[in-house]
This record gives sequence, C-alpha cells and structure tokens, in this order.
Amino acid sequence: MYGNTVRKVDFQRELETPPRKKAAPAVRKNRDKARHMSMGYVLFLAAAMCAAAFILVNYIQLQSDLINMTKYVASKESELNSLRLANDEEYNRIVNGIDLEEIKRVAIGELGMIYAKEGQIVPYTNDTNDYMRKAAGK
Repeated sequence: MYGNTVRKVDFQRELETPPRKKAAPAVRKNRDKARHMSMGYVLFLAAAMCAAAFILVNYIQLQSDLINMTKYVASKESELNSLRLANDEEYNRIVNGIDLEEIKRVAIGELGMIYAKEGQIVPYTNDTNDYMRKAAGK
C-alpha cells in the first residue's frame, strides 16, 4: 500500500482504540485451564464419539436392510401376481375343456348310471354341528 517505505502512523486511530489491559493472573490461569482438556474429558468425548458412530452405522445398516426387504417383498408380490394369473388361466382352460354333455353320455350310456328315484333320496337334518356317520348295513 505504501510501498517499501516505513508506514505512517495514524495517531487518530491509536487515540480512539482503548489500550489493552493485562489480565490478572487468576483470570489468565482460568483461561489456560479452559484451553487444556483433562484426560477424563478427552476419554469421555472419545467414548461418546464411538457410541455415536456405532449407532449411526447400525442405523444405516437397518435402513439398507429395510430397502432390501422392501425390494424383496415387491419382487415376491410380483411373482405371486404372475402365479395367480397363470393359475387362473389354467383353471379357465380346464373348466372350458370339460364337456358336461359328454360326461353325462358316458355315465348313462357306458357306465349304466340312472337318475335317483323318489324313494332313493332320504333327507336328513343334523341337529348338532358335528359330522354325520352312516351306520353300516343301513
């Protein structure tokens, strides 16, 4: 700014700035204590940082597991939907392939089956909700 010459002293600025006071020895001692950390405090901070790092790593792993499980569930749902669709298509193909008239013709014509007569149908009402067993010989 002024080149290599000696700088000019600004007397006005020096008059406006208050002079620095020297700190008392007790204050200086307290400041020095505050600057230096004890071994216990350093160990406490190190343990706190290790605990925080452990918790954060576990949290990130849980988030990763959650994302992977979500993707897995989505893929399984997609697979389930495709299997359901294939199952429904196969069921419809089988149902459409059944010819009830052909079954009736074979049953009556080849196997000799006949429709039940009036006396052959026995209505039964079950008073309890248990199963019913037919007695032998009746």
